[in-house]
Amino acid sequence: MTWGDPVLSEVLAGGYLAVLTLMWLLLVVGVGRWGRRWRLAPDAPLEGRSVRLSVCVPARNEEDNIGPCVEAILAMDYPDLELVVIDDRSEDGTGAEARRAAGGDARFFLIEGTEPPPGWAGKPWACARAAGEATGELLLFVDADVRLATWSARAAARALQRDDLGLLSLYGTWTLVSFWERALIPVIGWFIRGAIDLDAANDPGRPEAFANGQFILVRRDAYEQVGGHEVVRAEVLEDVRLAQAFKARAVRCGLLYAPGAFSVRLYDSLDAIVGGYGKNLYEGMGRRPALAMGAVFFILVGTISPFLLLGAFGVQAARGGWWPGPVWSGGVALLCVLIVLFRWRVERLDGRSGWFALSHPLGNLMFIWILLRSMFSVEVEWKGRRFVDGKADQDASIS
Repeated sequence: MTWGDPVLSEVLAGGYLAVLTLMWLLLVVGVGRWGRRWRLAPDAPLEGRSVRLSVCVPARNEEDNIGPCVEAILAMDYPDLELVVIDDRSEDGTGAEARRAAGGDARFFLIEGTEPPPGWAGKPWACARAAGEATGELLLFVDADVRLATWSARAAARALQRDDLGLLSLYGTWTLVSFWERALIPVIGWFIRGAIDLDAANDPGRPEAFANGQFILVRRDAYEQVGGHEVVRAEVLEDVRLAQAFKARAVRCGLLYAPGAFSVRLYDSLDAIVGGYGKNLYEGMGRRPALAMGAVFFILVGTISPFLLLGAFGVQAARGGWWPGPVWSGGVALLCVLIVLFRWRVERLDGRSGWFALSHPLGNLMFIWILLRSMFSVEVEWKGRRFVDGKADQDASIS
């Protein structure tokens, strides 16, 4: 066979369809098993003495989020709890809303934030401040847009205790409201989850490490041994880098799937989705161009191309022009069905209606755009602070 031979073309096309069909079939079957071994049990009781837990919440311009966050934390059933909120130089009513939500609860402390020292990003500095003010033997770092379930801290502390961990992070549940949230966040979020080997992340003998900044529980002694947030002071991806620092110092880490332990509305608009993921995606790939372009190629060839081909075949058939016939068209159609079925299973696994599976091609196109934008954006700004190549800009501080 030579290049351009029809037989070779059919072999290549058949191979393309066969490989992708097998891949998506395995993904459809396997997605329901994701995290099954590494799932947090909500009914896990604490054993022995309950150590003091300090929940640390860095909050910058979070007036709309901080109230429900504070209320949920103070409603948890953990027996010895304090809450430290850092009002990180907010320009809105974040501090006042946090006080209102606490309702005079003696376990609540509000600390006024200060400008980060040179070389520090805003969030690591706020987390370090909170840890310095906290009195607990356990420190739980939580984002202001997180809503914790009543049992989450107790169950996480039990897992930390049971497995002798220095750091435990959880995957919770997304709250998705707008069209773009529902179309985009499952695509990007499950791409990230699928790229994380939970067996490796939970194996103390392997270097892979990952943490989700929405929920990071640490033992104070391990946190101080590692150097706290100072070791990730300039990082835009401080949560992942913190877990890597723990593992690099031979401190055991855990990463568990915990649906229902907390909910979080990550971003409330397309602009916020683009800005939020834009600062993280390329950084999460280690700023490696080959890996980023490989992801783009994979999404184009493995997810988007089948729908483009099916559409082109349909147009050609309707016009009476050339098309490859029912066998090849049926194979491409089957592939598209498997892709949509995978997304449907993801939606159902997360407890949502499966109808947004039909938006999967659009979501992947937008994902490619955001990834490329992240890759070619040397400088990004997030919540009034500037980052250059994934690090806090040491030459400029934006109020």
